[in-house]
Amino acid sequence: MFNGIIFHTGIVEIIKNARNSKLIGIRSNLKFKTKDVGSSISCDGVCLTLTKINKNLIFFYLSSETIKRSSFKNLKIGKIVNLEKSLIYGQKISGHFTQGHVDTTAIVQSIRFIDKTWSINLKIQNKNFSKYLVEKASISINGVSLTISKVFKNYFNLDIIPHTLQLTNLKRLKKNDLVNVELDIFGKYMYKYIN
Repeated sequence: MFNGIIFHTGIVEIIKNARNSKLIGIRSNLKFKTKDVGSSISCDGVCLTLTKINKNLIFFYLSSETIKRSSFKNLKIGKIVNLEKSLIYGQKISGHFTQGHVDTTAIVQSIRFIDKTWSINLKIQNKNFSKYLVEKASISINGVSLTISKVFKNYFNLDIIPHTLQLTNLKRLKKNDLVNVELDIFGKYMYKYIN
């Protein structure tokens, strides 16, 4: 479980492709100990298991399901990813509960600047998830806890403040980029219960 408040990023330095999986190595200043191997780390919003540590390089295995559901299908060397360790019991929750179970991806339609805030329009790739988009609901984009500003017929809008941009890889987004989307877990459960 994570809360989508990002303080660290990493850079992808190693990608080893197998037929239906990938092994990736990410360089980061986020500190890990040997005992952390096997723990869950949010990498651009995707919950991955830390499999190996080699100084500042951390390694993860990506299954075919992870690749299919996330933007990691297009992963390239040099990509900056948001990183978050899993929550510790009693830790302050500043964002919202996220699991790192990415539902789908969205494509950046446009970016508009309002003073120093970025107003971004995104289109969900799998329309089956559009029903969970609710104005003022929480949403995780590349692992960052955000609030949906508005929902339109074919896209939704987010306003991202300068502080969030400074600490995350969202400042690198441009038109047609793909992002990982995890919709609010409580909203999904409520929708299923009511229907």
